[in-house]
Amino acid sequence: MVKLSSRMEKIEGDHAANRIFYLAVPQEALLDVALSLADRAQTKRGWNRVIIEKPFGFDEYSSYRLTQTLLSKFQENQIYRIDHLLGKDLIENITVLRFSNLVFEPLWSRTYIRNVQVIFSEECGIEARGRYFGHYGIIRDIVHSHILQTIALFAMEQPVSLDGEDIRNEKAKVLRSIRKLDLEDVVLGQLKESSDKADNYMNSLAPTFFAAAMYIDNARWDGVPFLIKTGMGLIKHRVEIRIQFRHVPGILYRERFGYNLDLDTNELILRDQPEEAILLKVNNKVPGLGLQLDASELNLLYRDKYNVEVPDSYEHLLLDVIDGDNHLFMRSDELAAAWNILTPTIREINENKIAPELYELGGRGPVGAYYLGAKHGVRWADD
Repeated sequence: MVKLSSRMEKIEGDHAANRIFYLAVPQEALLDVALSLADRAQTKRGWNRVIIEKPFGFDEYSSYRLTQTLLSKFQENQIYRIDHLLGKDLIENITVLRFSNLVFEPLWSRTYIRNVQVIFSEECGIEARGRYFGHYGIIRDIVHSHILQTIALFAMEQPVSLDGEDIRNEKAKVLRSIRKLDLEDVVLGQLKESSDKADNYMNSLAPTFFAAAMYIDNARWDGVPFLIKTGMGLIKHRVEIRIQFRHVPGILYRERFGYNLDLDTNELILRDQPEEAILLKVNNKVPGLGLQLDASELNLLYRDKYNVEVPDSYEHLLLDVIDGDNHLFMRSDELAAAWNILTPTIREINENKIAPELYELGGRGPVGAYYLGAKHGVRWADD
């Protein structure tokens, strides 16, 4: 680090200079690198910022130790915990859609929303993620950061401004309000993987699929199930947030819909994959004689509307680091609140050696996820 600092000083010359350190290192080496950097490589002629890759610890206790050690050398506003999945336009658009459109904000509560589904599925098998994924698992890799941050941004109250700290304050409130997971509301799955290489990376109980029902115990969201589903080796790469609204009370057209009203529920879909889009599912009359109803989608396809190159997620987030915009990066209290939700479940899974349900490559995942949805009155919106 002394040599690095000396080299940087030669490049910087006599000018004022800022430094960003991207620590793309294993968790086991993180503190050694960070502490040495803090003591020997920080500039005194500008600001210093440190980017840290997930996972941010292995559980509540290890994360707390990691955080306290980092805060002994760095200020909170110097630490940027990066998750590239949070750099997608879908995530940024959650708050834009809600807080800049009068038509949505009045509907954004338990009064009108029946359930929310957060789905992140990948087609690839475990080989693509290799040793990293086999060691940390899908809960630490995807759920702890990406899924919970998505829920926090979706469910938070309007911040007093777009300042990063104001947004983080509201996210932290949501995370502290999320009920601790009940293992009865969790489904674990494991991909039937034929690759010897992949099997070497995984222990026999490492889940590659996770589904759960979460609840936010506050006035806005009391009783609304947030169903999350994430997995690898599924039928398609799919990243979306799906909001299903309540049925119209005293509906006049019940006979036209048939017995299954779920098929005709209004939905708002924010989709990143397979193609970026905002979709609104509404019921309308089919043209012609008679009265036949149909569920149709009003769609905004980004590729049709915007002829622009979409920047990579890392480009977006690295620019935010340069600008000092930290609203898409987890603060220490958010980190602790997220671990507080998941750690009891992780501990119970490990102590009881709970075996995940096996599922086929290219399928829809474990059958248990559908039983979970039925238990909470939610129909998964699978294609």
